[in-house]
Amino acid sequence: MPALPWRRTTALALTTAVTAATLVAVGVNDAGQAAAAPLGVQRAQFQSGSSYLVVEVLDDDLVHFELAGGGTAPGTGSPLFTTPQVAKHDYAGPDVFTQTGSVLQTAAMRIEVDPADLCVTATDITRTPNLVLHEACPADLGQAWKGLNITRSAMENAYGLGQQFFTGGSADGDWVGRTRTPGGTYGNAMVFDPENGPVGNTQIPVLFAVGDDNANYGLFVDQLYKQEWNLTGDPWTVRMWGDQVRWYLMSGDDLPDLRHDYMELTGTPPVPPKKAFGLWVSEFGYDNWSEVDNTIAGLRSADFPVDGAMLDVQWFGGVTADSDDTRMGTLDWDTSRFPDPAGKIADLAEDGVGIIPIEESYVGRNLPEHARMAADGYLVRSGCATCPPVYLTGNPWWGKGGMIDWTQPEAGAVWHDEQRQHLVDEGVLGHWLDLGEPEMYDPNDWTAGVIPGKHAHADYHNAYNLLWAQSIADGYADNGVQKRPFMLTRAAAAGIQRHGAGMWSADIGSTMKALGSQQNAQMHMSMSGIDYYGSDIGGFRREMADGDVNELYTQWFADSAWFDTPLRPHTDNLCNCLETSPDSIGDVASNRENLVRRYELAPYYYSLAHRAHQFGEPLAPPLVYYYQNDDHVREMGHQKMLGRDLLIAIVAGEGERERDVYLPAGEWIDIHTNERIQSTGQWIDNVPLWRDGVFTLPAYARAGAIIPKAFVDASTKDITGKREDAAVRNELIATVYADDVASDFTLYEDDGATTAYADGAVRTTQISQSLTNGVATVTVGAASGTYSGAPSTRPTVVELVTDGTQASTVSLGSVPLTEHANKAAFDAASSGWYNAGGGLVVAKAASSSVNTAKTFSFTLGEESVWATFSCENATTTFGQSVYVVGNVPQLGNWSPADAVKLEPSAYPTWTGVVRNLPPSSTVEWKCIKRQEAGLPNTADAWEPGGNNILSTPPSGSAGITTGAF
Repeated sequence: MPALPWRRTTALALTTAVTAATLVAVGVNDAGQAAAAPLGVQRAQFQSGSSYLVVEVLDDDLVHFELAGGGTAPGTGSPLFTTPQVAKHDYAGPDVFTQTGSVLQTAAMRIEVDPADLCVTATDITRTPNLVLHEACPADLGQAWKGLNITRSAMENAYGLGQQFFTGGSADGDWVGRTRTPGGTYGNAMVFDPENGPVGNTQIPVLFAVGDDNANYGLFVDQLYKQEWNLTGDPWTVRMWGDQVRWYLMSGDDLPDLRHDYMELTGTPPVPPKKAFGLWVSEFGYDNWSEVDNTIAGLRSADFPVDGAMLDVQWFGGVTADSDDTRMGTLDWDTSRFPDPAGKIADLAEDGVGIIPIEESYVGRNLPEHARMAADGYLVRSGCATCPPVYLTGNPWWGKGGMIDWTQPEAGAVWHDEQRQHLVDEGVLGHWLDLGEPEMYDPNDWTAGVIPGKHAHADYHNAYNLLWAQSIADGYADNGVQKRPFMLTRAAAAGIQRHGAGMWSADIGSTMKALGSQQNAQMHMSMSGIDYYGSDIGGFRREMADGDVNELYTQWFADSAWFDTPLRPHTDNLCNCLETSPDSIGDVASNRENLVRRYELAPYYYSLAHRAHQFGEPLAPPLVYYYQNDDHVREMGHQKMLGRDLLIAIVAGEGERERDVYLPAGEWIDIHTNERIQSTGQWIDNVPLWRDGVFTLPAYARAGAIIPKAFVDASTKDITGKREDAAVRNELIATVYADDVASDFTLYEDDGATTAYADGAVRTTQISQSLTNGVATVTVGAASGTYSGAPSTRPTVVELVTDGTQASTVSLGSVPLTEHANKAAFDAASSGWYNAGGGLVVAKAASSSVNTAKTFSFTLGEESVWATFSCENATTTFGQSVYVVGNVPQLGNWSPADAVKLEPSAYPTWTGVVRNLPPSSTVEWKCIKRQEAGLPNTADAWEPGGNNILSTPPSGSAGITTGAF
């Protein structure tokens, strides 16, 4: 609803009595006009025998329900109970509300309650005709295992429900036709299967249902007890433990509207530290600082940027299996192997490398920390409020002992202050939270609890990691820490994102099927509110590998470089015999190329992170999020969006050299070739995966997209821009995909490390484009706001991707810019422009004040450059064809795999036209014979003699250029 300034003129309250009155609060906005004003939360209660239903109307399109088969009804005088999953409790109520008997209606929804059985029929009344969303009926309220039966109505697909891996290795699939099973006895668990390995099953009980013509709704079951969702029939069924069934119903125009409501309800994520978006190396585990140093040095020598290392349990050392004397729970450094931690962390930070250490919730029985926490009553107890701490021995790989009772805020505060704060003071960048399902527990234990009067294990199990993460975020706030809290967790509940936690999928196996299934899990985690989600790149369980590990790693790293935050290779390497750093395994050139692209796009990712924080927008949604009426994408997880403007197709399969890509209706541009495709909603066949000798995923930009980028080269050390050569490269770079529909994008920048952004220390720069009568205009607006360390001046570079034509003139304001024929001259120039051909025009403005807008005008329409290539005397054998390869990207950069195939126009002469050649340039090239199928990394034969030379004109045809065998 609009947030209009208003003053209440009428105060109305709804009682539980049946009324047919229409309640509308009317205010006056600043213009003196009548404006709708919220009425306050409205409640109604219904009774059927011993069962009751309370309906709580929080907004016109958000309704909260509580249903139970007995007990004392809560009445309508106070808010319904919510679990720690819910963040927002100050809803203003609907703008319009009526109750006629058992029918409640707002401006957006009608809720009809059947007084006999308490079934609820929900209708979206903003549609014409009105759209029945579903009927939700109580099921087995008198039983311990109870829930709802929900009619499918017009809904065909469903998304969300947290993390659950399926067998089969497919990235595709929604929830309809599937059962979302609890991970274990109580819910959250790490579950092993032969295809995926030990992977997480994380209960986040939000479902988004979709039908045709934007039919949709959201359903969030605010329960901590284990749940099962069965969507194989009609009705869909939801079952759970617990005395009450509590849920929220959301209606809205589309999936973005619904997810926004859900993120408002459970909390948006804070902006992570900027370094969280970079490469983080990890393994189980680094034995000392020297191993960390060697890993970083190897990456730097291979020209890989890197932002940090994660330390497994070796950092505190002394983890002794099956022993009370284990050091698990010390959260203190083993200084024999990690000496001078504060000094070393500072030195690494100066070099652009952060450190994140692991921690668990378990405390060895003979540690002084165990005795102290037990004496204060802060450990989980064995069965009663006065019982001793639990003694966990069931899976004692880490030792034996107790576990922290995160349901007590005081326990979390004490643990943070006494055990963790010193790590924050020493400069760690974040916290790696492991085993938080919890993995090991006593099913008969007792905690203070999160539900009034409930203390058993089932009452808190699925909130355990949520409360752990909250204790860290609270510890930072309570201690006045200016750094942002950032956590990597293995388990979760709804709302964990608001505490600064990202997630990874646990100890995943090194298999192609696991890689495919990871992509399906990411699809649903995005729809469950988890924007920062990733995996152990290459697989943690390397012993499960059933194919070429180098090929697997190369594909996994490419996929993760687009979508994982943090980007973290990790494997079980206690033997010190395995490689996991991307400079040492897989196709290293491909790994580097995919990492460089990740770092180049850092300003885009970071701007998306600000939008996720402010507006609840997803970073990497499935295509259905923006194209929910396109049936082709309803179950698609093998292609994803990055923000609103980039579409990427993932790969998870042996021997993959190309793949088909589906493009929803609209104009798309291949970001690798700048080719424009006007799609009616169609498949593009045989898109290459190997380009210029490196493995890279198909990726497309929407026409009108504006993508801010960073300058990255071999001297780039980390994602903040630190450089080996100490130079400062702070230019604002924007790749703009020109379109005749005007568009804009807001670049967000801050100090990248502190919470000052939350208090307004943010700089925004709006970048806009339009294309009219052959003139493309790109405006980089004046910056608004600032932050500590913000540059006051900077160069500005616009990379304009056109429809294939070149620019005849480029001006900055009213000043024409000078043409430079090659990139070196352009880079050296204080200002200027050069035409790279192939529909890409690059313009540069000299360093100037960020507070001054800069408008670039590109006069387009000049023909690009093309040439006819001819190869004579080119006889071939079966399976061979003739190709042309050369020193420019359009001819494959001398890579036979990326050469351009010719046709036998007058055999044995082969010819073909190659377009988008660089203008005013010298092109060197040769004919080759190559196999059409298989893995064409090499040529069967090269044209003898020296290279053929082609000099291209400024525009138009370069004529015929000939080579011969």
